[in-house]
Amino acid sequence: MPTQASNELLRNLEERVEQDLETAIRVFQNLTPAVLNAPSASGGWSIAQCLWHLNSYGDYYLPRVEAEIQKGGQPSPVFSSGWLGAYFTKMMKPGTNMKKMKAFKSHTPPTQLDAQQVVAEFIRQQEWLLKLLREARGVNLNHIRIPISISRWVRLKLGDVLQFFIMHSHRHMVQALRNVPA
Repeated sequence: MPTQASNELLRNLEERVEQDLETAIRVFQNLTPAVLNAPSASGGWSIAQCLWHLNSYGDYYLPRVEAEIQKGGQPSPVFSSGWLGAYFTKMMKPGTNMKKMKAFKSHTPPTQLDAQQVVAEFIRQQEWLLKLLREARGVNLNHIRIPISISRWVRLKLGDVLQFFIMHSHRHMVQALRNVPA
């Protein structure tokens, strides 16, 4: 499985989150509720729905990640991704071969939302995630295990959860940005 320096991984993830956070503040925060709730021209989710979907995953993962990080431990200089974590992360990478996936019912957004509240919550969660990434430098990304949202029995390494969660967010940021008027 892919192995990399833990600090390098966390730094790269932090940069990705900072870019997505900056986009949310610069672009989404300044759009009207009508634009944020407008359905995609292709029939997909609106900007607000994309962000609501991400917030629903944040509601699950962020408290669990924080609780495990607060338990502490000794950091490891390297992180080795597990096969399942690497697979999930690869599935989420945005790009030309992005497969459309159906969201689980609990993560499927309603059609009309308080769009500005959704954007504010997304920004809050991204700031929280940045804090957690900084704190994760003090723990072992290989030893801490977090249950995934769709099955409490499947537990991924903290490093894999962070990679998957951030790549999933970025995937939907790309989707949401396609809905921004020119």
